[in-house]
Amino acid sequence: MLKCKAAILRTVGAPLPYAESKPISIEEIQLAPPRAGEVLVKIAGAGLCHSDLSVMNGTRPRAVPIVLGHEGSGEVVELGPGVKDLSVGDPVVFQFAPSCGRCERCLEGRPQICLTAGAAGAKNELMGGGKRIWDMDGNQIGHHTGVSCMAEYAVVDRGSIVVVNREIALSDAALFGCAVMTGVGAVVNTARVRVGDSVAVIGLGGVGLNGVIGAKMAGANPIIAIDIDPRKLELAKTLGATHTYVADNPDMVAEVKQLTGGGVDFAVDLAGVIPAMDTAYAITGRGGAVVSAGLTPAGSKFSYEHADLVAHEKSILGSYMGSCVPVRDVPRYVSQFQQGNLPVDRLIDDKVGFEGLNEGFDRLHNGDVIRQIFEPGL
Repeated sequence: MLKCKAAILRTVGAPLPYAESKPISIEEIQLAPPRAGEVLVKIAGAGLCHSDLSVMNGTRPRAVPIVLGHEGSGEVVELGPGVKDLSVGDPVVFQFAPSCGRCERCLEGRPQICLTAGAAGAKNELMGGGKRIWDMDGNQIGHHTGVSCMAEYAVVDRGSIVVVNREIALSDAALFGCAVMTGVGAVVNTARVRVGDSVAVIGLGGVGLNGVIGAKMAGANPIIAIDIDPRKLELAKTLGATHTYVADNPDMVAEVKQLTGGGVDFAVDLAGVIPAMDTAYAITGRGGAVVSAGLTPAGSKFSYEHADLVAHEKSILGSYMGSCVPVRDVPRYVSQFQQGNLPVDRLIDDKVGFEGLNEGFDRLHNGDVIRQIFEPGL
């Protein structure tokens, strides 16, 4: 057993501010060695993401206790039996949707919605079955999306990591494990935006701003950014947005339709709230598509006028993890970053250690930051 420090979520729905209620407990844990097809990784960095926040506040229910963290990076330190395509010391990025390669979804080329991984993740387990984490009292602790990278070390399925270029700053590379894949992927993979398509991105957090970057990378024009926070609109302009709108502007829908000659080709919801979906559908033009990668609270419902959907041949597309094939897409996105086309490092506001996690999620909840990176050594 390997002993290390980890951030354990034991309480869901704790009152704000988290700096006082402290739902995240910093504890020593015990990690079992990797089994067949698994890997032990030393954590370099982990992004504080709204998906973690949604588990903490209960809007995306998950059984606790679990070690948090799904967007991260690190270095391989031990290989389980049968893992022959990696080497100790390899720099890797985690991806929160591993794949078995054999189920129906994997075989049709959609590994991001692997059935085997989905079943394991619902139980906070790894695909090989069971858990590899115990607290110091001998109680089992769950794996967050099979990753749990808010720790010093993590045992994960081989399919949960992608080897990346050694030249990239490894802690910052954590963003490629969720924000980049989800935001850029929603635009280039799910929507398949082409040069000259009009795109609107609603919700400008870490994922949404990556959607803006992805739209620019794809050659979209115009690129419309929509959010309730004027500060984020200004940042979006520097990342490629050609037009910006405050979300509560009562004339916004009419103005977007006038700008685009009837509505956008693609409206991409990356906010995860129903009003954003309402906006996305309202500004989508004839023959256009709404793409949503934003996860609303469990039980939320989105409605639309059915006749409008049919008569104008609109589409509504779900996008999980940006419809990415991580082993293909993560290296591509890292390459684009190194060429200066995907400046995701500009989204990082701060670095925090274990003791700063609860307060860090307060800042995320309050909208004070885009992305913070947890580093175990801070």
